[in-house]
Amino acid sequence: MSILKVEKIEKYYGSRSSLTKAIDNISFEVEKGEFVTFMGASGSGKTTLLNVISTIDRLTAGHIYVSGKDITKLKGNELNKFRREELGFIFQDFNLLDTLTAYENIALALSIQNVKAIDIDRQIKKVALELDIKDVLDKFPYQMSGGQKQRVASARAVITNPKLILADEPTGALDSKSARMLLEKFNYLNKNLEATILMVTHDAFTASYADRVIFIKDGKIFKELHKGENSRKEFFDKIIDVVTLLGGDLSDAL
Repeated sequence: MSILKVEKIEKYYGSRSSLTKAIDNISFEVEKGEFVTFMGASGSGKTTLLNVISTIDRLTAGHIYVSGKDITKLKGNELNKFRREELGFIFQDFNLLDTLTAYENIALALSIQNVKAIDIDRQIKKVALELDIKDVLDKFPYQMSGGQKQRVASARAVITNPKLILADEPTGALDSKSARMLLEKFNYLNKNLEATILMVTHDAFTASYADRVIFIKDGKIFKELHKGENSRKEFFDKIIDVVTLLGGDLSDAL
């Protein structure tokens, strides 16, 4: 079952005299429970793609459907409701509120939806166990490591059981050990909780955890890779092959 359908989308920036085409006629679908990564060099359009899917940015042309609903037509309260209830966001810089504990940061997403306190507590304890953050629930962001903050941010993103989890360079600010731990947790969310994850990364190791990698070049889909029966190491090697084919600065994708 297709949860996301992107249909002939385009995004332009600038004026008529100096127009930049950030997304150039892209179409694809994502199945429920799929883990998809977008890769490409800086300026390729991968972050713009995530931004239009998340409704942070508006399309110039085309349509995006989530569970059959055309989200490009949503406005006002309807748009806010969609963002609040159907999307989960994970950012590179965590975006946690410094004045709230980890528990309160996670609870906020449910409080906005008027969930009862007893249900909030039960859901937070469950997700804390799954993401291994029980020990930091009473801590403030400044008392946590980068990896712990990112797992708290992930808990906040999944607690409302959104249709799509959107992650923008989620491992970018983490050391390699924390990044690996976070990616293992993403795998858990994806396989055990059937979370549908869309992730932007420039890192081939991070991308190798996904089911499918879509490579973007100059605003177009350059190539797609499916993990299939490959091991993560085999998939990583295939990703590196495409990165090499893409050219440019290799350090931008490793």
